[in-house]
Amino acid sequence: PKMKEDNCLHAALICLGMLYYSHAVTTEKLNHTRPSLHGHHEKGKEGQVLHRSKRGWVWNQFFVIEEYTGPDPVLVGRLHSDIDSGDGNIKYILSGEGAGIIFVIDDKSGNIHATKTLDREERAQYTLTAQAVDRNTNRPLEPPSEFIVKVQDINDNPPEFLHENYHANVPERSNVGTSVIQVTASDADDPTYGNSAKLVYSILEGQPYFSVEAQTGIIRTALPNMDREAKEEYHVVIQAKDMGGHMGGLSGTTKVTITLTDVNDNPPKFPQSVYQMSVSEAAVPGEEVGRVKAKDPDIGENGLVAYSIIDGDGMDMFEITTDYETQEGVVKLKKLLDFETKKSYSLKVEAANVHIDPKFISNGPFKDTVTVKIAVEDADEPPVFLKPSYIFEVQENAASGTVVGKVHAKDPDAANSAIRYSIDRHTDLERFFIINAEDGNIKTIKALDREEIAWHNISVFAVEVHKQHQEAKVPVAIKVVDVNDNAPKFAAAYEAFVCENARSNQQFITISADDKDDSANGPRFIFSLPPEIIHNPNFTLRDNRDNTASVLVRREGFSRQKQDLYLLPIVISDGGLPPMSSTNTLTIRVCGCDSNGSMLSCNAEPYILNAGLSTGALIAILACIVILLVIVVLFVTLKRQKKEPLIVFEEEDVRENIITYDDEGGGEEDTEAFDIATLQNPDGINGFIPRKDIKPEYQYMPRPGLRPAPNSVDVDDFINTRIQEADNDPTAPPYDSIQIYGYEGRGSVAGSLSSLESATTDSDLDYDYLQNWGPRFKKLADLYGSKDTFDDDS
Repeated sequence: PKMKEDNCLHAALICLGMLYYSHAVTTEKLNHTRPSLHGHHEKGKEGQVLHRSKRGWVWNQFFVIEEYTGPDPVLVGRLHSDIDSGDGNIKYILSGEGAGIIFVIDDKSGNIHATKTLDREERAQYTLTAQAVDRNTNRPLEPPSEFIVKVQDINDNPPEFLHENYHANVPERSNVGTSVIQVTASDADDPTYGNSAKLVYSILEGQPYFSVEAQTGIIRTALPNMDREAKEEYHVVIQAKDMGGHMGGLSGTTKVTITLTDVNDNPPKFPQSVYQMSVSEAAVPGEEVGRVKAKDPDIGENGLVAYSIIDGDGMDMFEITTDYETQEGVVKLKKLLDFETKKSYSLKVEAANVHIDPKFISNGPFKDTVTVKIAVEDADEPPVFLKPSYIFEVQENAASGTVVGKVHAKDPDAANSAIRYSIDRHTDLERFFIINAEDGNIKTIKALDREEIAWHNISVFAVEVHKQHQEAKVPVAIKVVDVNDNAPKFAAAYEAFVCENARSNQQFITISADDKDDSANGPRFIFSLPPEIIHNPNFTLRDNRDNTASVLVRREGFSRQKQDLYLLPIVISDGGLPPMSSTNTLTIRVCGCDSNGSMLSCNAEPYILNAGLSTGALIAILACIVILLVIVVLFVTLKRQKKEPLIVFEEEDVRENIITYDDEGGGEEDTEAFDIATLQNPDGINGFIPRKDIKPEYQYMPRPGLRPAPNSVDVDDFINTRIQEADNDPTAPPYDSIQIYGYEGRGSVAGSLSSLESATTDSDLDYDYLQNWGPRFKKLADLYGSKDTFDDDS
């Protein structure tokens, strides 16, 4: 309140001083200047009338103090013309910015007052126009003139910062005077008048860590070696004060939050000097053993630590990796352990910073070491074979009980339990081998054949006697060694032919051999003829010494009439120890060939017929065949010319009888179902005997139009009609009935051709010689050469 009263008093004094100065200047100018805007007559000493121009009034720039809060309107200034005699005939008029609203004028005295409180920060000056007129006629007595009313500034606005809160970062361990941030404040007062807008910065909170420059507002570090790990964040309050910081000035404040950023000024450090770990000997490589961690108070990349093993007897057995998420060193197993061999290991692990700041290298070294002791724990391990796999050999055809080989396993544990062996029968389904459960000897149970199975791959189990769940498995490959137990044979089923006109020593076939034995007991093959035919007059053999042999003709002049087939035995020996041999027969046919040696025919039958029959006999046979064909043609022709029926129907058509059987065929018993007389020629039978067929329960009526005419002589149509009726009859079961029509028709010249009646008639010719005509006339000989008679089956 006291400060406010002092400000008001100071403002009043300034206002009065300005008014006094304005009035003095106006009075002085009014005393020296005359109105010049209308004529004013004066008489000179000689009575002359002088005419001169003069100003009606003299005005100056007016000032008014802002924020005036007095009870009465403040006097801004006074307008007066020297033509104003004070009788009230002159009227003053005010116009322009704020006229009548902010500024009012007394039209008689010309005094201007401000009716409202003015704010320079809102408006610094106003432009007005003044004019003097005759009160009665409103005639202008003076030309209008402009003047300015300026609002005079007072310190009524405190400084304001651009931001209420500032945030800044500065690296820890920064040197004193390191710039952190610049804060800026502004003052709305007039910077050209007085010190109302002259600002000075000072720090209210944050000493002794930071300082601020009074004129610029730049905040700087004030203490050396500020440690982020000790204190990371600081709160600083900065003040800006106007009036140059003197008493009575206004002020404003802002808060600045300053964070120390991290630098790598701390090396990693293990919290302890020794780490104790343990791992089972059954652990597999890659399994985690334990973790170590070196503490580094730095953060981010400055706190990154990498771990490594630099020494120790376990460098080959263990490895260490870095878990960058937890900043831990992970110790892992690198190789399999054996408790019985070594029970503990020692490692020297180093932890080092990944990124090092050269500015703080003197704080180093930025690494630390620790000792890691690892104890190996005993585990119950399965048996271990001395070899990862076994390969044995045994000869084929070896006697049962032959020793193949021996496997051996032991218990790696300190207990050294006894071992029992067995064969995985899934790998030896045919049980060729057996193993001694005590010592691991493998023997054969039955003879082996290399040509069937050359390798036997079995698996052998080793199990601890007292711990059946602890077992091991090893593959055993058994090679069956070849023994020369297979003789060579022809490589193919050879079939050779030799021309009748073959030349002497002419090669006509090349043969080779196969041997099931291994190559050591197989080739080379030796081909030869048996000793008893070594001097064979027809053929000879030449060994080509490349596992093939050539067969050659020894003589000329082969004849199919004399002999069309030769069998040549050939002996083939292999190269085994002892060698084995076999005799193979080569079939050689004699064939007719052209002059170029191309085969034409190998058939020897024409020559055989010539030897047994003469040309006349062949002609007679052919003539008989022609006669038979002519008879058949005549018979067919006469049959079609007949107009009378073939069978006389007396009471009923026996061909319509249906034979019913109670089964699907009873052999010779079925002959009781029909009368054989129905098959005889009606001309040779006294009376007509109808068939005694069994009719079905439901009589099937044949469809009209399907029955042939009674006088029809076409037997084929009759048979086809009956077949169609039987096929379409739903009431007729599939009885096994055969209807045979042996009657060939009345009046036939040839008579019956049925073989049923021919059996009762003796043949006039003797056809036994047909048996000697060869296979081509075999069927004809069977038909005419037999003397047997056929009996009725009824």
